Amino acid sequence: MLAEADGTVPRGSDRSMRTSGIISDINPDSSILISKMEDLVIPFSSEVPCDDNGQRMWWAFLASSMVTFFGGLFIILLWRTLKYLWTVCCHCNIKNKEAQKVNNPANTQAADKTKGPDEKEEAAASEVGWMTSVKDWAGVMISAQTLTGRVLVVLVFALSIGALGIYFIDSSDPIESCQNFYKDFTLQIDMAFNVFFLLYFGLRFIAANDKLWFWLEVNSVVDFFTVPPVFVSVYLNRSWLGLRFLRALRLIQFSEILQFLNILKTSNSIKLVNLCSIFISTWLTAAGFIHLVENSGDPWENFQNSQSLSYWECVYLLMVTMSTVGYGDVYAKTTLGRLFMVFFILGGLAMFASYVPEIIELIGNRKKYGGTYSAVNGRKHIVVCGHITLESVSNFLKDFLHKDRDDVNVEIVFLHNISPNLELEALFKRHFTQVEFYQGSVLNPHDLARVKIESADACLILANKYCADPDAEDASNIMRVISIKNYHPKIRIITQMLQYHNKAHLLNIPSWNWKEGDDAICLAELKAGFIAQSCLAQGLSTMLANLFSMRSFIEIEEDTWQKYYLEGVANEMYTEYLSSAFVGLSFPTVCELCYVKLKLLLIAIEFKSEQRESRSRKRILINPGNHVKLQDGTLGFFIASDAKEVKRAFFYCKACHDDITDPKRIKKCGCKRLIYSKMSVYKRMKLACCFDCGRSERDCSCMSGSVHSNMDTLQRAYPLSSVSVHDCATTLRAFEDEHPSTLSPKKKQRNGGMRNSPNCSPKMMSRHDPLLIPGNEQIENMDMNVKRYDSTGMFHWCPSKDIEKVILTRSEASMTVLSGHVVVCIFGDVTSALVGLRNLVMPLRASNFHYHELKPIVFVGSLDYLRREWETLHNFPKVSILPGTPLSRADLRAVNINLCDMCVILSANQNNIEDASLQDKECILASLNIKSMQFDDSIGVLQANSQGFTPPGMDRTSPDSSPVHGFVRQASVTTGSNIPIITELVNDSNVQFLDQDDDDDPDTELYLTQPFACGTAFAVSVLDSLMSATYFNDNILTLIRTLVTGGATPELEALLAEENALRGGYSTPQTLANRDRCRVAQLALYDGPFADLGDGGCYGDLFCKALKTYNMLCFGIYRLRDAHLSVPSQCTKRYVITNPPYEFELVPTDLIFCLMQFDHNAGQSRTSLSHSSHSSHSSSKKSSSVHSVPASNRQNRSSKSREARDKQNATRMNRMSQEKKWFTDEPENAYPRNIQIKPMSTHMANQVNQYKSTSSLIPPIREVEDEC
Repeated sequence: MLAEADGTVPRGSDRSMRTSGIISDINPDSSILISKMEDLVIPFSSEVPCDDNGQRMWWAFLASSMVTFFGGLFIILLWRTLKYLWTVCCHCNIKNKEAQKVNNPANTQAADKTKGPDEKEEAAASEVGWMTSVKDWAGVMISAQTLTGRVLVVLVFALSIGALGIYFIDSSDPIESCQNFYKDFTLQIDMAFNVFFLLYFGLRFIAANDKLWFWLEVNSVVDFFTVPPVFVSVYLNRSWLGLRFLRALRLIQFSEILQFLNILKTSNSIKLVNLCSIFISTWLTAAGFIHLVENSGDPWENFQNSQSLSYWECVYLLMVTMSTVGYGDVYAKTTLGRLFMVFFILGGLAMFASYVPEIIELIGNRKKYGGTYSAVNGRKHIVVCGHITLESVSNFLKDFLHKDRDDVNVEIVFLHNISPNLELEALFKRHFTQVEFYQGSVLNPHDLARVKIESADACLILANKYCADPDAEDASNIMRVISIKNYHPKIRIITQMLQYHNKAHLLNIPSWNWKEGDDAICLAELKAGFIAQSCLAQGLSTMLANLFSMRSFIEIEEDTWQKYYLEGVANEMYTEYLSSAFVGLSFPTVCELCYVKLKLLLIAIEFKSEQRESRSRKRILINPGNHVKLQDGTLGFFIASDAKEVKRAFFYCKACHDDITDPKRIKKCGCKRLIYSKMSVYKRMKLACCFDCGRSERDCSCMSGSVHSNMDTLQRAYPLSSVSVHDCATTLRAFEDEHPSTLSPKKKQRNGGMRNSPNCSPKMMSRHDPLLIPGNEQIENMDMNVKRYDSTGMFHWCPSKDIEKVILTRSEASMTVLSGHVVVCIFGDVTSALVGLRNLVMPLRASNFHYHELKPIVFVGSLDYLRREWETLHNFPKVSILPGTPLSRADLRAVNINLCDMCVILSANQNNIEDASLQDKECILASLNIKSMQFDDSIGVLQANSQGFTPPGMDRTSPDSSPVHGFVRQASVTTGSNIPIITELVNDSNVQFLDQDDDDDPDTELYLTQPFACGTAFAVSVLDSLMSATYFNDNILTLIRTLVTGGATPELEALLAEENALRGGYSTPQTLANRDRCRVAQLALYDGPFADLGDGGCYGDLFCKALKTYNMLCFGIYRLRDAHLSVPSQCTKRYVITNPPYEFELVPTDLIFCLMQFDHNAGQSRTSLSHSSHSSHSSSKKSSSVHSVPASNRQNRSSKSREARDKQNATRMNRMSQEKKWFTDEPENAYPRNIQIKPMSTHMANQVNQYKSTSSLIPPIREVEDEC
């Protein structure tokens, strides 16, 4: 009363007195209530005008929220009611007006005409009022489809989380306390947040289409019970914790916010975040309610039964309650708390039981390998995808990370949509420093971004070689290529393809560019090419497969065939740039120098053409001959055992390494090599001559101008080709003609002129242009009018033939004498996948063979299957078909399999069998069936000896014959085990069943088995190493395709992609020049110009002699398996020795693998005859597999062998003098056959007539040339 009289009554005290008066009016016994409230202590500060008696004002805060909610709801409902009533009334008026219009239509039209156009536009514009514009603007502001909307939504969520954090801080204070707004920092921040929430609420309200449903939304309810109490607290200077915990419900929108920010993209991640946010928000909200009621108490108990619990204790209580554990250490005491727990247990337990397991499942199923690759600076990485299995990955890593390569500073990233199994995972862990695995698909751009495909050095796609549907597998890989190229067109892609005809689809991809390193390794093409080359030189498939695979050297002390074989297996193909010391030298000279001096075998170079009109200025030339001079920066292809050895060709220096005998000492030197590389062309050509003559610049006659009196003085310590010396001097002389010197013309002529050189034949001078060959003009004129080759000039070609014209019946095949041919046994039916027989035939029909040298090809198999393949074969000459089965001995005898040069066994049914051990059953049965056959050594089967009738292709003793041929076999084959066979296998382990006399362990690797070493078995798995070889050097694939496909070029592939068939073309000088390329052959040592080296000679001497004399490049030996034994053996099996050392001792039975030059003169004498329809003696002088090589001087041998050879020569000369045409009349309705028959001597005719009189009649032998 004193305070009131003085006028100094505090504002809070006055409010307290008024409140106590109201309470006394309501409750007469107010003293009891006041005494109970005195027990409640509300924090009081002398600076804050608050109630002295601790009166609580929680109802004011709650009332503000309730009034706002129900008041707004009432207004919305009232508005809807009035709007409904207005609509009903207007509807009645509209009906009355319509009735009037129907009754008085004229008045209505007149009224409409009286309205001006402006009035009509204003009426239409009034329909879209300002309210609609504001509504659209508000919708854009809160929409997450715009940048402003996304920023606003994210900001509201962040501020809501901030308000929840302020609640967590204030929860440590009492539920209700006196606060000064101007001094409480948290209250000020909370006020600012809620002002923003209020503005955002207004935008949402304006943009809402249905105001009622908007008013009842969860976010709206949260705003009702959190925003108004803040304004009340400012007015009362009092804080009430109240329902601010409802801000935790904003966490439900957490997944939406992350989607707006483009963080969540997958359904699993969105679902996981949704479950977690709902669970956590429900948990925190329920904990906030328990915290409120337990710390406040029950209102009807006058808040006397409260207990002090922190917010986090309430969180703990809710968790143990939901999990039904209920330790009992914390529990609810208030009635409201217990009642809430009853209902919460029902919903919380259900939520806990459903949400938690699903969350754990989603977290557990999250991809273990779903991260993102982090690129390392200075280290390249490649992406490997496609068929990722333990076998494919182990084979790839074993070759890619082989120790014989240089330090591979490349990280391998595997990408596959299936997580690896335990074995594959263990393999990745063993190579964890260089290998990473990520789960995903290359068809998904997000996964491509994860593995950084845009910065990858290359992408390698592996194919499933054992799939049942090769076309479907190729389609999958093509789609992978399209996806990767679509994401990053510049990425280099190396992919495996199963079928050759699917390769055309890759060429149709716009961003596919083979010039930029994109390569497609067609397994069917290369497999067939390897097998085809074995038909020309048995064992070559094994040698090439070993060269392009990385094998470690295995040392064997015992003197067995495995010792020499494994020494060759350790060799691989490498590339290296040649030293500038080789510039200006011819290829044979460099090749010989590298072999003798550097212990390296150079087989090819990358030649840069100087012709601008050439499509591809860089070409790979395999043993190009002495007309090619090396240029600066020439890339060489070497056969060596280690990449470090090949560096010798790059480091070699004439000045520093000329006197070094140990090639290991040839390393980088510190001489003036840069001066050499920068000197003039004239100086370097002179220095090149000095390299050949072996003298210093001061003493060299090339520099001083002195006369070479004797060409023999130019030989060095290691023999060099004299042809190379002349070539170098010729080039120098041509330069001197342009730049005159002080030498007299006479001296110039004596200083290396070609006129006086006995070794410079016209053939050597005219290798580039076939028209310059003597007698070739008439041939070329005929070629202009006849299509003999395809449009590229790489393959023999003939007009398409109907399959019925090449089909042989068994009786017709028996009547037709087949010899020196290739028998292809093929298993397949209508449903089998095509193996691509065109790839097998194309190398056998390469244009670097003359027509008479082509081996006839006979297919034995199902006619239904061969009809499907015939579309790609009908343009090749000398192809026949015998319908039947390769398991029938009658069919095999009909095609004279004992006289064939090679029997190829293929199967198109291998991948249709799930059991791996049964995949090769047909091929194995056919191989064993042939090996167990017996044949008569009699004239009845036309198996002639040296005195009898010689079938075509078997005349090995003619005077103009050569030791270079496809095969050298005994004159007679009495057992099938001596027939040359190559069998294709799918499963490597099945190789153990091919040879019954070997002791190979079933777990032995394929390349260590005897059938593979002998060249009688081939598996497609050996081609896996081409992926890594192509990556490290893209020229390797071009080289191997040039070797095995017979000359397939990108232009030819583009043509096949367009038409899927070879197109015939008229011969031009350009196309005929394509015939001038080397081919693989075998060089016999038992006879011929190299017979003197066959008995104990050195392989290095043979190498140099063949290279200098015939430009033949030797690179391996095909030796009898038991040649190392002192006791003669009857075994005819041979094995492959790759790149023997110089001192390797030769034996007479060896066959030498060599790369021989194309001989233009070999076909001159028979060209005009072999393509005539009436020439039946076109093959009378040479067999189909014999090539002419000029004879050279031989060393003296034993008198016994010399007498035998003289006797044979006399017999051959006698027979040659008596040759004549021999053929019988063609039966009616007989189909033409591609068979060439040897003319028969008089003596032979008498033997045949004598045999006819004593035995059954021999079927007539027919011969009809192809149309071409």
